[in-house]
This record gives sequence, C-alpha cells and structure tokens, in this order.
Amino acid sequence: MKNFTSVHDVPDIPKLVNEAVEIKKYPLQNTTLGTHKTLGLIFLNPSLRTRMSTQKAAYNLGMNVIVMNMDKDSWALETREGVIMDGDKAEHAKEAVAVMGEYCDIIGVRSFPGLKDKEADYREEMLNIFLKYVGIPVVSLESATRHPLQSLADLVTIEELKKTKKPKIVLSWALHIKALPQAVPNSFAEWMLAAGHDLTITHPAGHELSEDFTRGAIIEYDQSKALADADFVYVKNWSSFNDYGAVSNRFPDWTFDGKKHSLTNEAKVMHCLPVRRNVVISDEILDGTHSVVIQQAGNRVFAAQAVLQTMLEEME
Repeated sequence: MKNFTSVHDVPDIPKLVNEAVEIKKYPLQNTTLGTHKTLGLIFLNPSLRTRMSTQKAAYNLGMNVIVMNMDKDSWALETREGVIMDGDKAEHAKEAVAVMGEYCDIIGVRSFPGLKDKEADYREEMLNIFLKYVGIPVVSLESATRHPLQSLADLVTIEELKKTKKPKIVLSWALHIKALPQAVPNSFAEWMLAAGHDLTITHPAGHELSEDFTRGAIIEYDQSKALADADFVYVKNWSSFNDYGAVSNRFPDWTFDGKKHSLTNEAKVMHCLPVRRNVVISDEILDGTHSVVIQQAGNRVFAAQAVLQTMLEEME
C-alpha cells in the first residue's frame, strides 16, 4: 500500500479491518517496527481526533512524529503553476513538499475544501501536490472529498458491533448551522459499499452526494422509511453538492432524536465528531446507551496504526 488516500488504495479491505481489530487487542506488539522512522503530520486545518489518534498510533509503532500546523508554523505556500511570486506567498509548494519528503518516511496531510469552487475542490489540488512532489508514502488525514482514516475506523466499529452478517446501515443527513464538506459522507458511503455492505442514504431532496461515491446505495428521501429496522445510523450533515457549499436550514425536523431512533432496530448511532448537540443529534441520544461515538473515536488509533503498520512492513 504505497499511499492511503481512499478505499481504492486498499488491496484487501477485510484484511485491513481485521488487522485493526487485532491491533486493538495488542496495540504494543510492534513497538520496534517504526524505530528510526519519522511520520510527518501536516495540518492545513484544525484537528483533534485525527491528530491525536495518528500520533498515538505512530508512537505505538515506535515512530518519531513531527507535527506542523501550516497556518502557524510555516511560510504561506503558493500552489499555482507558473506564477510570478511577487505577492504574499513566500514559498512554493513544490519545494516545501519535496523538503518534507527529505525529513520524513511517511507523510500525512489534512486539507479541507473551500466550498466555493466545486471543480477545484474535487480535483484535490493540495493532496495531489503532496502525492506528486513528496516522494514518500502519503496518508490522507482528510482531504477535500474524502476522510479514509475515519471511514476505516467506522468500518472497524461496525465489524465489532454488528449482530448479523448484513446489518442495515443508514447514512442520515442532519441539520447544521454551517456549510460542511462532503468528505466524511462521501468516504463513508464509498467504504461501506466497497466492503459489500447494504447502505441506505437519506436526506432531503436536493442534498444528493456525488454519484461517484453513492453508486450502489439506496437513496431514500423519506427519513422515517429509511430508518425503519436500521441496525446502524450514521448521522452527518453535509452542505449542498448541487448548489455547492450552500447551507440549508429549511429542514429542522432532521435532527436525530429519540423519536427518530424509535423507528430503528435499536440502532447504534454513529457520528465522526465534533457534533453540535441538539442540532445534529439530541442529548438523549448522545448520552444514551445506543451512542457509539466514543468507541468510534477510540478506533481511530487502531485504524491509523493498521495503515502505518502496513506501510512500514512494506518498507522492510
């Protein structure tokens, strides 16, 4: 596995999931695998779970970790080709990214979409700059369109908790006050479908995700119908793809609460966090026995560790 940027980089999904499950049982069984290896974590956007879980995973493997917040710790980067650099950008990404590759053995990068130019965001310009110039394996810590480490952890969580071979999994849109990226729902849909799960996606009309990520899923606009007999409900807002980046507050009844949960098969409720309480999900659900959001977050360590371990083993 040269890079980890999407489910398409994973040759054997069940194997990677099983490795994460085993690592969770014995997280310190390979503490020398990463000796004298360095992981660089490059953040162009805020992070809590991704930063801490990936650092923890690297330490469990004996790696050194260098963390950079590009908006505070480095020069402002120019990314345009052929530009005359007489503005406020002091360094071109070509040199900066290549230099990072000289200092690290694996690099992780996190960058969000601008949610203004759909074509530019979906070209994954920043991620592709790293893939082109860094010269070492790249792990996506979330990009404009995907969040593969989150989705792997989600798949691990479902594997741990499922009671049937083919649980009913529902991805449900929810209310939010801001325009949020499509990265998490895109990635969740892509991973669930690639893993062979049956997936239903429910949202108000006009909030469809790109078909590139949802092809094979059932799209249901009636939330109540979608939630019926669900075993897992992944609650997540995303801003409009068709009216790109637009916020929609016209559907206040899409907050996931006890009434919605009563339609399910005692479903486990998932969310990637952070979550706005009583906007996206109600207190009664988040504080109740059906919420697995903390377990999900905990599994981020073992998902990242499985990815890093695979990469390190291939370097030997």
